[in-house]
Parts: sequence; C-alpha cells; structure tokens
Amino acid sequence: MDLKILLASRVRQRILNELSEPKELHMMELVNKVGAKYNEVNRNIKLLETEGILTSEHHNKPKHPRTRIIKLQDNYRTQKLLMALNNLKEDKNIE
Repeated sequence: MDLKILLASRVRQRILNELSEPKELHMMELVNKVGAKYNEVNRNIKLLETEGILTSEHHNKPKHPRTRIIKLQDNYRTQKLLMALNNLKEDKNIE
C-alpha cells in the first residue's frame, strides 16, 4: 500500500505514535491513548497488520482473559513509516 494512504488517517497516525516509544501496548490501553472508539482502532490495526506494520497477540492469562497485545514489527517498512511520520510532525512544528 502507498505511504500516503497509510498516513491518511489520523487514527493510524496516533496508533503509530503511541506504539513508537514502548513498541507494544494492550489493546484497551491503546484505544484510550488514541482517543478513538474501539471499532475504529481495531479496523486500523487490521489494515496495518495486513501491511506488515503491526502484529497482535492474544494472551490467555488467568487474571486477564483474552488480553490482546499490539506490537510494531521490526522491519524496513515500519522504520520508513515511522520516519515519515516524524518528518510530518517536524514540519507541523515549523509552521
């Protein structure tokens, strides 16, 4: 998919921003930090997963059943996408 299309959504940009520092978050924690509805975040995560930018893992722990962890992939495409996002942030700060 084209880089412009991946960065077209503000929710996708926020998801990538939030995951850029810790590299992984629980799904509900990510939803709260992004400030969007669960369904919207989930839809964007699925799109980023199909592009190989993110992965999600389900953990079944006794205290927290069905915990979903979202992680950034460590690959060339993800690095390029994060660099482009950082460049956009710097351009906004200059203006």
